[in-house]
Amino acid sequence: MAFPRPPDWLVYSLVVGVLVIWSLRLRENADAPPAPPPPDEVEGALLGPITPFDPAVTVNAPDIPFQPASGTAFSISREGRWVTARHVVEGCRRPAILVGGGRAIAADVRLAPRADIAVLLTRGGPDAVPVMASHGLRAGQRGFHPGYPQARAGEVASRLLGRETLRVRGRGQRDEPVLAWAEVGRTDGLGGTLAGLSGAPVLDRQGRAIGVTIAESPRRGRIYTTSPDTFGPAIRGVQKADEPLTGRLVTVDNYGLVADDLRRDLRVAQVVCLSA
Repeated sequence: MAFPRPPDWLVYSLVVGVLVIWSLRLRENADAPPAPPPPDEVEGALLGPITPFDPAVTVNAPDIPFQPASGTAFSISREGRWVTARHVVEGCRRPAILVGGGRAIAADVRLAPRADIAVLLTRGGPDAVPVMASHGLRAGQRGFHPGYPQARAGEVASRLLGRETLRVRGRGQRDEPVLAWAEVGRTDGLGGTLAGLSGAPVLDRQGRAIGVTIAESPRRGRIYTTSPDTFGPAIRGVQKADEPLTGRLVTVDNYGLVADDLRRDLRVAQVVCLSA
């Protein structure tokens, strides 16, 4: 049985319709954003907000006079704005940043009221470390801590475990939300405590500071940093939108070299308390 041949106008209409639909699909694909990069092999879900059920760790701060110590700071503005840990400079009458050659630059201090963060002010400074003080962290993501552990150049690599609450008892008593990191690598030859790394930035893989290193638990192999909930408010407005920034990708293979560059350029520097 033979079917009647369709009229030419119907054939042409079908062809035109197919071409139109095909071209629209091409245009839609062209306008679509690129696919996101695959996640790290161990990265998990985004960290949720602070809750009363977060694990807690207690730190006892004895009520004794300030003992001179050293720590780490990092530049967040060429106007001379640095960030360090509050406990590094709290009670110090003459905090200063070492700039090499036996020289130091005196700094004024602004303490965050409810977090282990301090902003140091000097007359001008080096290029800034980019900061990323918003949320969006993932469990398992890598962190890199360049600074001056044991008062000498060194760095540590870590992975983000999650949120905890740091309960400080004694001097400066407070409950502070923090991020807990598992140490997974450090400078060759660096053993024992990481004292002196306090105040160092914790960098993400884009080379952005996402918090301040403030404490360690050597027996548990953990490092504690500020959380976005305290880091963001403490530095809000300090790094201007037009600040020249030169972040660098950081990996497990180059984080030592990146740390050396940051220290050489004084974007990461040692903080000391000068004797009166």
